[in-house]
Amino acid sequence: MQNSGRLALLHFWVAFAVFLPAVVLGAWQMLMRSPLPAPLDDPDAYYTSVTLHGTVMAYVVTTFFAMGLGYAVAATSLGRPIRGATAAWIGFIICLVGTVMAVATILSGRASVLYTFYPPLLASAYYYGGVFLLVAGSMIWVVLMIYNMGLWKRDNPGHPVPLAMFAMTATAILWGWSASGVVIELLGILLPRSLALTTEIDPGLARTLFSITLHSIVYFWLMPAYVAFYTLVPQAAGGRLYSDTMGRLTFIMLLVFSLPVGLHHMFADPELGDGFKFVQSFLTFFVALPTLLTVFSLTASLEIAGRARGGKGLLGWVAALPWNEPIVLAVGLSLVMLGLGGFGGLINMSYAMNSMIHNTSWVTSHFHLIFGGAVVIMYFATAYEMWPRMTGRPLRSKTLACWQLWLWFAGIMIVTIPWHITGLMGQPRRVAIFDYSDPFVAPTAPWVIASVIGGAILLVSAILLIVILLLSQVGERKLAEPMRYALAVNPPRTVPSSLNGFALWNGILVVLMLVAYGYPIGQFFVLKSTVPAYEVVRASNEAR
Repeated sequence: MQNSGRLALLHFWVAFAVFLPAVVLGAWQMLMRSPLPAPLDDPDAYYTSVTLHGTVMAYVVTTFFAMGLGYAVAATSLGRPIRGATAAWIGFIICLVGTVMAVATILSGRASVLYTFYPPLLASAYYYGGVFLLVAGSMIWVVLMIYNMGLWKRDNPGHPVPLAMFAMTATAILWGWSASGVVIELLGILLPRSLALTTEIDPGLARTLFSITLHSIVYFWLMPAYVAFYTLVPQAAGGRLYSDTMGRLTFIMLLVFSLPVGLHHMFADPELGDGFKFVQSFLTFFVALPTLLTVFSLTASLEIAGRARGGKGLLGWVAALPWNEPIVLAVGLSLVMLGLGGFGGLINMSYAMNSMIHNTSWVTSHFHLIFGGAVVIMYFATAYEMWPRMTGRPLRSKTLACWQLWLWFAGIMIVTIPWHITGLMGQPRRVAIFDYSDPFVAPTAPWVIASVIGGAILLVSAILLIVILLLSQVGERKLAEPMRYALAVNPPRTVPSSLNGFALWNGILVVLMLVAYGYPIGQFFVLKSTVPAYEVVRASNEAR
């Protein structure tokens, strides 16, 4: 069990170690885009920074955090060490090597392509190779989550898999499916072209393949937060989970509904038919169902806890909750940001309204509010909850941890509200410098300056996070508390096989993915809309 704990803790430390410099880069980018003077005021540096920030946040932080949480949950919820620990360490090393390769290539100036893989803009083969290694190493984790759950089911026939482990396995399976798009693009298009093994490239095919990953990866980021919602928060609040079955249904719906919807990111792309765009736009609305179910279940669980603590009246239970517990405070703040971000997402996914905000700062605001806000704040709180269990040392200061969470919430709100407004004013994203003397651009200046202030607050919060974790790491060692997961009001003795495994749902996903992507991808092999190599090189050079 100690080996499993060290494995999880090291994954967490890698995630948070790269998180802090990524926040520094984000704060500088906001300053760079503002009318205020910024150090190193250079567009090339800006696009390098955006690539590094996006790659680290979207792939490195999330992957290492999810893997660490998965190993911790597998060991503590199943009550036994990780089976296949050697393979887990090998996977960790592969992911770390891939991260170093990708980051070093970006810093060398040979990979200014943002975190989306959209040719004809090309990066060095070392960058693509690094990202591939990161994804490949994480696939070992995917296999180990499925393997450990399967072994436990074999050893405990007829028993429900603990909800925490069921949820983490769903997360792993989602990542396996989600990563398939970018892996096929890397191996079939980008790496061969960057190594000069091919002379032509099909941008439409590449973008369509990446769309498989582009939206479903958001739910890979989100699901660790949902694991905390269902299995950690009710316990920390002093109550019980409203329904174990609702939890299982939520993770199944997240898995099934989040994958065949990526084309709604390509409404403006002419090479895809309107019919498939509309179908995937319609399917995207189903992703709201597990979130609505979670909000209901989580609110009911917190009400149970509040009333158990003496809360009276219609809303007296809210005041009775232990808001001094970091994870309870975090869930309240997270739900506020999730609600606001979800509303913005309804605009993004709407086939009719998307054109109003397409490629504006509204889009940037939406995913920062969801990921940087609702999701990341739960990563912090989960770390605060699990750190004492993994280190045997108490969290140094819950009060300081709560202040850190409040600062992060305030910073995200101050950053993203102005971005929503400037997006409606037409401010484009992915632009390094604006001419604020232009009368059409000048009205956005106060809002952009406000976002710079928010970025500074986020940087202070990120520094405080690292300080708290470091102080807790070196504090006085005490007897480690066991990891406790929330019990349901009515713990199930048995559950249907469809709610205790994923064979049925993987079969359904095969059909859905063929329906959603079979023709959109297949048409490129008939139309063959390739771009000659010299056009790829010219576009890449012009973008740099």
